[in-house]
Amino acid sequence: MKRLLTLILSLAVALTATAQRRVVATAEQSGADEVVQYWNNSTAPHSNGITDDETIDDKLNMSQTTYTDLYIYKADPAKATGQGVVVIPGGGYYKLSMLYDGFMIAKYLRSIGVTAIIVKYRLPNGNREVPIEDAVAGLRYMRTEGHKWGVDPKQVGMLGSSAGGHLTALATHSLPVEERPKFNILIYPSTSGDMWSNYRLQNCFERLLGKWRTQVDIENNSCENLVTPNTPPTLLLHTHEDTTVPSTSSTSYYKALKCHGVRSALYLYPTGAHGWAGHDEWHYAEPCKEAIRDWLEIERNRK
Repeated sequence: MKRLLTLILSLAVALTATAQRRVVATAEQSGADEVVQYWNNSTAPHSNGITDDETIDDKLNMSQTTYTDLYIYKADPAKATGQGVVVIPGGGYYKLSMLYDGFMIAKYLRSIGVTAIIVKYRLPNGNREVPIEDAVAGLRYMRTEGHKWGVDPKQVGMLGSSAGGHLTALATHSLPVEERPKFNILIYPSTSGDMWSNYRLQNCFERLLGKWRTQVDIENNSCENLVTPNTPPTLLLHTHEDTTVPSTSSTSYYKALKCHGVRSALYLYPTGAHGWAGHDEWHYAEPCKEAIRDWLEIERNRK
């Protein structure tokens, strides 16, 4: 009887998960060529435990995400470079900033001949393994399916902004060396959970690790502590004026990269608040695009 009740409860949970409303941005909103539903809480290895419907606001921020969707941007074959980039949006682990950290970046990459996949990942809700497995799923999908769009599986990297930058680095270090991305691009990443006890970063880590996280948990998920000589080459972009995620989050990661002999570059712009990625009106938008374009070209030519 007890076993039967357990089975009934499990089925009820699964049905609840699959009945939740899935939010997908329209083609007009995203500019994507295709959207693939990868898995959800009932079919993925782990669940984030969220039972509410997914939501999207007028700024295209998505919340309560329980479905993992891949937004695909295929480079024009006439100018495709053979590179693929998996894009991980930010949002402090409580939302996904899909418009500027996702759609605008992916469209720019596509315009310069780079195929992009945005991962609409499931928010952690205190379950760190959930967004990590979604980011890794996006990377593996690009490698296995990217040949359809002219992507060389050996030329696949990742790009993450804010909390997405932290997730990019965290997912990278969760993988065996041979499965890691060829390169990373981190834009104002919240890589460290102990930056002067910054409350925004502490809240970010609480959403990732849960309320009962310990100092050891924070240190083990602060990415500067995970760097080794096998960390992929990394480009970092940040601003001096960022008060949401201090630029020291990038400089500490850059220092760790340099200490371990990892090829890296850091651009620290003098002005611009947090969240400028994808904003063409930002004063340094063009220099930032040029830095990304140059980095991709350099990495493309390194075997």
